[in-house]
Amino acid sequence: MRFEAQDHLKPKALAGISDDQIGQHWALYESYVKAANGLLEAAAKAKAGSPQWAELRRRLGFEIDGIVLHEYYFGNLASSSQPSPGSDLAADASATWGSVAGWREDFAKTGGMRGVGWAILYHDPATGGLFNWWVSSHDQGHPAGFHPVIVLDVFEHAWMVDHGAGGRAEYIAAFLENVNWEVVEQRYKDSKAGRFTARF
Repeated sequence: MRFEAQDHLKPKALAGISDDQIGQHWALYESYVKAANGLLEAAAKAKAGSPQWAELRRRLGFEIDGIVLHEYYFGNLASSSQPSPGSDLAADASATWGSVAGWREDFAKTGGMRGVGWAILYHDPATGGLFNWWVSSHDQGHPAGFHPVIVLDVFEHAWMVDHGAGGRAEYIAAFLENVNWEVVEQRYKDSKAGRFTARF
């Protein structure tokens, strides 16, 4: 097993998120790919069951989830678009939050909570529910079995180049103007149909 950076996911020409910001963030994503591959190689050489082997295996979750979440994140960014008015996602978000605008406000407030981490719109295929969820670390706090539909990185590295240390709210607003609704609506359709397999 070996990970490769998914170069086709790298967005450009976004509104309010510069190519320079994306470029620096992309370099961080590539560092997760490199670290995960290094850990896989080291774990393959370590004695199974040894303390070194165990620590390498534990670290893998952080690095691999760092890859996966960044691929969801970059994959759900594109130049400005709007949710399809008749889409399942728009209808179900409206049923849960009163309107797409109500979902958006709740999602922005979730992303704006103190601390660093991820704001993720999840679909629970068991109940059909939609949830705006906070994840503090790549590998901790994910609801088991839920499928990510929209993934927002709210570590400072995601906005510092463009908006400075205090620019989280402006960054979240820019992110929401650049959601690739075609991609996220397809993720949602796939989750509802029981065929959720790809993040890009």
